[in-house]
Amino acid sequence: MAEIIQRDGTWAFDGSTVRITPGLHRSVPLFRQTYGEIAVPLEAVAGVVYEPERKRGRLRLRLREGADPLLQATGGRLPDAADPYRLTVDIDRSGVAEYVAEEIRRAMLLEQIPKEPTKSYLLPGPPVPVSVRSSDGTVSFDGVQVRIDWSDTSDRVKRATGPRIIDIRDLVQVEWLPNSGYEDGFLRFLTRETVFSKLPPEKDPYALDLWGSARRDLLTALVATAVTARLPHPSIRAGEYVPGDPPRIPGPRQDGTPPQLTQESQQPQPQPDHHDVLLRRLRELGELHRDGVLTDEEFAATKAAVLRGF
Repeated sequence: MAEIIQRDGTWAFDGSTVRITPGLHRSVPLFRQTYGEIAVPLEAVAGVVYEPERKRGRLRLRLREGADPLLQATGGRLPDAADPYRLTVDIDRSGVAEYVAEEIRRAMLLEQIPKEPTKSYLLPGPPVPVSVRSSDGTVSFDGVQVRIDWSDTSDRVKRATGPRIIDIRDLVQVEWLPNSGYEDGFLRFLTRETVFSKLPPEKDPYALDLWGSARRDLLTALVATAVTARLPHPSIRAGEYVPGDPPRIPGPRQDGTPPQLTQESQQPQPQPDHHDVLLRRLRELGELHRDGVLTDEEFAATKAAVLRGF
């Protein structure tokens, strides 16, 4: 057993699994404490490195692309402090950190762990049900349906539509961008009907606009990960396109680089269905405007955003 215990957390390697437990110190981000312990099977590991610095070092675990739904959902956008695969190490424990890293590397070599992307998730993601309260509302996922209950501060357009319930069978992809504290983020659920119609997050009834506490809004990544873990794996979405099916848009790579265009994403877009969705959205906006829910200015701004999708 190779183990290192730090204020930031504990890493323990038994030859087949890297068990990562977050620390309980108040300096450990809320996201890591809430996500809890992560058991990383050796076959999911792409590499490990210890980076010594003047006062403290960092132990970093790199996973194979497609192995972890958390990295798939967040697309490399998690802040460093919230990254569970990064451990801050006191300088006097550098030798232990190097030993742990070397033991993992030696086991990878003996087991001949491949470097290629995986064809299925090797980590399960968060358990369900999971529910998170954000600045724009509360989002819940029970393994079958996503439910969004808007807050009193949500846009009037969203509150007028009522709670949003999305069956996972209708979902194509989850998009997540963290609230950095300087720029707003969002959690967006793309369905077969709304994949073409991207309203601004503050107006989109299928998206949470993350503008409040960055610390709390970061927890929406829990829901994004739980849903992503139950969607078809990216390798399936990229490699198995059936003509006539709605296109599945590949998400960002774990390192944050843009996705590669696949045969599926280059297929001609089904424009008639696209227009039907947008026209239906315009009719809904018109009804809200006639009922007095939307002001003239709100209606004009939202209508212009929809029309840009044509």
